[in-house]
Amino acid sequence: QHYEKQRAIGELIQEYLEGLPPGKLDEKSKEFSELNENFYKEIAKERDKTMINKISIDKLKIEFESSGEVPGHVLNQFSMDEYKGNFRIATTSGDFWRGESLNNLYILNKNLKMLGKVEGLAKGEKIYSARFMGEKAYIVTFKKVDPLFVIDVSNPEDPKVLGYLKITGYSDYLQPFDENHVIGIGKEAIDASEEQVEQRNLEFAWYQGVKVSLFDVSDFENPKEIDKVVVGDRGTDSDALRDHKAVLFDKEKNLLVIPITLAEFNETKLNQQYNGNIPSWAYGGIVWEGAYVFEITENNLDVKGKITHNEARAVTEYGYSYFPYENKIYRSLYMDNVLYTVSNKMIKANSLSDLGELNKVKLPFSEERNYIAY
Repeated sequence: QHYEKQRAIGELIQEYLEGLPPGKLDEKSKEFSELNENFYKEIAKERDKTMINKISIDKLKIEFESSGEVPGHVLNQFSMDEYKGNFRIATTSGDFWRGESLNNLYILNKNLKMLGKVEGLAKGEKIYSARFMGEKAYIVTFKKVDPLFVIDVSNPEDPKVLGYLKITGYSDYLQPFDENHVIGIGKEAIDASEEQVEQRNLEFAWYQGVKVSLFDVSDFENPKEIDKVVVGDRGTDSDALRDHKAVLFDKEKNLLVIPITLAEFNETKLNQQYNGNIPSWAYGGIVWEGAYVFEITENNLDVKGKITHNEARAVTEYGYSYFPYENKIYRSLYMDNVLYTVSNKMIKANSLSDLGELNKVKLPFSEERNYIAY
């Protein structure tokens, strides 16, 4: 019914425009285009909403207090925050696949009534990560490039975009480093060709390897990516992109550790397959799995070393590489000067100083699921 009304309205407008003299046609077409865009922005807000309920818990006494709603849907827990009695939330509304999505930030009071908002950020994109840090909020959206928005939320009734940075790729997770620096963990990306854009009628980019970025946000109006490391080629993955508990970070030790499944191009094979012109959407083959250890300061980001629980990869009869499922590293932690990495079948201890292996303990594990193939 909604689309029937939309079609009927479009036909009426088209009939009206066709009856106008040439001098008025361009003027009225632009006017109707603007009205139509604003109308569908409002429709998107009404169609896609997030309900928020506030519940009081005092020991065994649980009571409902209030409720509110905001346009759009929430990505994850880092898109929500409570600060000085107010609730802050970042959302994406509208249809991303049709290029009609919008990104927003809302601030609600203790009764979940609207205080202030910033709407309409990065039309046609969606939120990939968000982080509230005191009186600043950071939002990353993505479709073709990665805009990092810096938003001043010090006045809850009047939040303002201070600045933004556009770079290739995107960040799935934002990790505060200090009040002036933020770490981004996500994927590098390469723009689709004009031909690919025309085929899909959609501007987009092809994901590549895992990217770790260091952002300087000391100048809020001009955030900068001061360093980055791109790990592997298309097909490289990390649990850190979906699970923040897979990230180990410690500022005092300048330490960042994330699990990595590393994919790399076999350029000889790919050149043969694609006649010397390897496309942006080509995948690399899995060659390694473990954890990458980064040394990170406020000025630099470097790979310090790698740790794996796999002695070597194997190849199936069909030519696929695989690593034993039970040896996939999924957590890391440190005690004193020792870095521990954990898989289902092993805990390994390495020196934080030079990453030399100190010891390892094998854990019992069911052999029913003995490998994961790629």
